[in-house]
Amino acid sequence: MAEQSPSASTRPVGPWRRVLLKLSGEVLMGAAGYGIDPDTIDRIAGELAEVRRQGVELAVVIGGGNIFRGLTGAASGMDRASADYMGMLATVMNAVALQDAIERQGETVRVVSALHVKEVAEPYIRRRAVRHLEKGRIVIFAAGTGNPYFTTDTAASLRAMEIGADVVLKGTKVDGVYSSDPARNADAVRYDRLSFTEALTRKLGVMDATAMSLCRDNDMPIMVFNINEPGNLLRAVRGEAVGTMVREDADA
Repeated sequence: MAEQSPSASTRPVGPWRRVLLKLSGEVLMGAAGYGIDPDTIDRIAGELAEVRRQGVELAVVIGGGNIFRGLTGAASGMDRASADYMGMLATVMNAVALQDAIERQGETVRVVSALHVKEVAEPYIRRRAVRHLEKGRIVIFAAGTGNPYFTTDTAASLRAMEIGADVVLKGTKVDGVYSSDPARNADAVRYDRLSFTEALTRKLGVMDATAMSLCRDNDMPIMVFNINEPGNLLRAVRGEAVGTMVREDADA
């Protein structure tokens, strides 16, 4: 496939030049209970390609919960480290599938893995990943941090800071952060803005505590939004209020 160089005249459509999207593996399941739904991954790939065409440098961290979740394996009696490594390999599978779907949209993609699987992905080298972004390629980070006991939320926070992203966009199945589970509590309140301190103190489940602390300590804002709503990703990139913004100064 021919390499597409970004136009020097292209400017981002919104307030952010470089974004990192955190996708859970479960998002790829669609209405199914397991694996990857072809229609869902094609829709997400189309939206990612459109964001890139709008002049935004785009990186993705993807989970593997649609295939295997390390915590679930550990809970069933597996050694935690072994279970987490299996989860990392599941993220590599998702990353390769997403790469293929985006390339069918005409964009150039690189899968970068924290585990060495050189036949299907590049090893993670920060400067090389940044260079891919500068050249207009979409970068998919696979295998989390490469270490057990760390979630892909933590990997997303870490990679966002390493590549100099302006924001972490967390694509979920709900339209923001609520005071409690909206599926169980009809009176749950949706927040438009939160500080990191509020989110951590109230245990609102935006991300795990390690990921949240990393973002708080390095002033990395997080936007939580519903990626299952078509067009929401581009709206989020444009800075529209499609979810909950979490940042050090919640009023900013």
